[in-house]
Amino acid sequence: MPLVEDLEKRGAWLFRWRSFLPLVIVPFALAVAYFDDNLPEFTDVKWIAICASISLFGQIIRALTIGYVPKGTSGRNTSEGQVAITLNTKGMYSLVRHPLYLGNYFMWLGIMLYSGSYEFAVIITVAFWIYYTLIAMTEERYLIGQFKDEYFSWAEGVPAFVPKKLKWTHPGVFFSMKNVIKREYNGVFAVFVSFAVLDLAHNYREQHILDMSDHMQFALTISSVCFLVLRTIKKRTKWLDVAGREYVK
Repeated sequence: MPLVEDLEKRGAWLFRWRSFLPLVIVPFALAVAYFDDNLPEFTDVKWIAICASISLFGQIIRALTIGYVPKGTSGRNTSEGQVAITLNTKGMYSLVRHPLYLGNYFMWLGIMLYSGSYEFAVIITVAFWIYYTLIAMTEERYLIGQFKDEYFSWAEGVPAFVPKKLKWTHPGVFFSMKNVIKREYNGVFAVFVSFAVLDLAHNYREQHILDMSDHMQFALTISSVCFLVLRTIKKRTKWLDVAGREYVK
């Protein structure tokens, strides 16, 4: 099998499981949190704020992308594979071609830094670059087949991950916070849980007991309550449904 086809085949598999594969990082982050302590004191509120802000920045990127997603967006998963009725070229897609992946990276970067090692953050950054490049190759090949010249015209002036210029093109639809909540409450809760688990690992290294910092207990409690409330709303009501929008994966 030619190398390009082999890479695309691997990218297709990664694309299918892209929502779950980054979780593989968690065990390594726990090991780093337990064995390495090169970064600032894990209980330092300033350091926690820096790490949390980086993750929040990633979530903001995702929110700005999802909040403007119109019906029939590109890159949606179904049981038959990808589906695309329209090509996203506005909003965050006017800055980069893969804003959701960029947001994912920053969300995980905050967690990786809180694990306790700059070296680990660099290694995972390289791994993420390879990982998302393979996924993007598969996604873009599909979009090229669907939209041809329209895709090339857009992609020629828009980089894949790192924006060249911050010239925002309005999507032409209103920002839907409900769409963001419906899509993102799971991911936000996962970030809180990740920080809390790493806090446990740090405490176990220092005190040899499974204990969680007071501020982390508070954050985890609040996020757990919000998660349960939002999950109940999503499962039992239609309050988060928005006309003309869809829940894309």
